[in-house]
Amino acid sequence: MSNYLSGGAAAVAALEAEDTSHVFGLIGSATMEMFDALYDAKGIQFIGVHDERTGTHMADGYARACGKAGVILAGQNGPGATNLVTGLSQAKAAFSPVVSIAGALSSGHVYRDAFQEVDQQSLFTPVTKKTWTAPSVDRVPELFREAFRTALSPRQGPVQLNLPRDVLSGQAEFDNWQKPAHYRNQSLPAGAQQDIKRAAALLSKAARPVIIAGGGIKNTCAHDAALRLAQTLNCPVVTSPGHGDAIPFEHTLNAGQMGPRGNPVASRLVIEADVILALGTRLGFNSTFYTYDNINRDAKIIQVEIEPTAIGRFFPVEVGIWSDAPTAAIQLSEALTKLNHRQLADDWTNTFMQERASYLAKRDEEAIETHPTQPSGLFKALRKVLPKDAAITMDAGTLCLQATDALNYWSPKSLFTPLDFGLVGFSYACGLGIKCALPERPVVSLMGDGGFGMTMSELSTAVDHNINTVTVVMNNQCWGAEKAYQRDFFNGRYIGADVSSPPFEKVAELYGAKGFRADSLSDVIPAVEAALACNKPAVVNVAVDPDALYSFRRDSFKHRGG
Repeated sequence: MSNYLSGGAAAVAALEAEDTSHVFGLIGSATMEMFDALYDAKGIQFIGVHDERTGTHMADGYARACGKAGVILAGQNGPGATNLVTGLSQAKAAFSPVVSIAGALSSGHVYRDAFQEVDQQSLFTPVTKKTWTAPSVDRVPELFREAFRTALSPRQGPVQLNLPRDVLSGQAEFDNWQKPAHYRNQSLPAGAQQDIKRAAALLSKAARPVIIAGGGIKNTCAHDAALRLAQTLNCPVVTSPGHGDAIPFEHTLNAGQMGPRGNPVASRLVIEADVILALGTRLGFNSTFYTYDNINRDAKIIQVEIEPTAIGRFFPVEVGIWSDAPTAAIQLSEALTKLNHRQLADDWTNTFMQERASYLAKRDEEAIETHPTQPSGLFKALRKVLPKDAAITMDAGTLCLQATDALNYWSPKSLFTPLDFGLVGFSYACGLGIKCALPERPVVSLMGDGGFGMTMSELSTAVDHNINTVTVVMNNQCWGAEKAYQRDFFNGRYIGADVSSPPFEKVAELYGAKGFRADSLSDVIPAVEAALACNKPAVVNVAVDPDALYSFRRDSFKHRGG
């Protein structure tokens, strides 16, 4: 049945056709027709935010948590749209399927230096998979279909759709609404049999094999497939940084996160392995710093990637397999099972298990539990108090980088970080989006005081919409990573490194949330327990020693003799 709709109503009908349940956004005059149509869209919950950047982080967290596209609506062109750029850059680095929508200047006013005019098509092109500007009312549903299809196709990523005012206010006749199954890819590539056989032969003869499980395993919750392969080989599994939840923490073959920011046991395995199976990972910056300091130069690398241009991009491979990571893992397990002569790396794996057990024991034994609160003591307390089903979000910054492999992730998906974008101010907003996607799970966001100060206005969003997450502010009164570099490489010549903040627990109360304070380590567990139990948005302000700083990127300052 055909009907006439405004462009704004057609846009909302397109969201409904995509089974959209949440739209994060900030109201603006450029998209009033969309907001008016959202008023009647009872199946879509609109989450009004205080900043388009943080709203994009919410959409990003939502998308990563549930696998559906996260939708952000910037109601205003110009400044409303420009505020999206940081969030979309973050989503692009994480391959997160965010559909970003912004109002745009009326078509007749373009190139006239009109009010709030900016070239949004050019602005968003570098930070998205693709950007469109709707040319006419009748094409709105088509471009929404294209936007969702592009965002959700491998490798996933954010897209931007600009909707001019005249397109939203104009009317057209719409019929023939399509279901997503009619225009969405329904299958993923499997590894070519000759490549699977070659890879299986290499793995079967390896004395020191290791599997690196990356986003291709974590994002698909395919730990069973990866572990089946690891058990077939009896070999350890390390995870790429930021994907420490790709494999359940308690599994005996899980070594934790590898690389320059990983733990020493997992990192050693990759440095000493003779065959490396990179399973759904690019072997990118956070994993390797692109140097053989972090990966064995002599190892034979088998790389499985859904994105063909990622295969062999940073390190030459012995076998490259263009495939969905879970599918290739199953294929390799089956191929290895059929081989008559298969070497089990028992000595290698037994040694790893002993080292892993020793490392975990020392992590608890050597935690500093004196006053003022040290990071290692705080992380030990959090390991005790955080529920096993918690989803944990983190910022960048020295404390969160130390925390990444210091906490336990019991099941996918449990860890959400800025990944290669290294963004401060991501964690809290991301956690709100995750809670919308996974309302039954506790969500705990770790941040420094600087990052929370950037984004705490979204406490109002959390209170207004009953998004009950717990935020642990690790308050060391400084921009910790940068202050560490100034201390270690610039003779303590501090400038811009210190942060003054209000008492965050009191700020939370003023917003209508719950606030808790932990001035000493003994306060942390009862404060976090109370925050988890309060059934409100909650902030735990933890005083952390401002001198407990660590320089992660020492390689960047080699020229200074550090």
